Amino acid sequence: MLDTDLAVLYQVPTKRLNEQVRRNPERFPADFMFQLTPQEIQNLRSQFATSSYGGRRYLPYAFTENGVAMLSSVLKSRTAVSVNIL
Repeated sequence: MLDTDLAVLYQVPTKRLNEQVRRNPERFPADFMFQLTPQEIQNLRSQFATSSYGGRRYLPYAFTENGVAMLSSVLKSRTAVSVNIL
């Protein structure tokens, strides 16, 4: 899942989600997340008529299942706490 989609899911700004990832690098090894390449971004844009990924200053991050679960332990929203407990 992309960082923007997870931010909506966990009810936090994308900026805060990525901030927590940067502050906790030991919790997010390479098999938990990766940054998309410019070509992958172009492929996403070509698949969707309207893209919400344009205008970003950095390439988005994609999270694996383990990365999504780990996010729930570093984010402070009520939704993230509930997911972590489950």
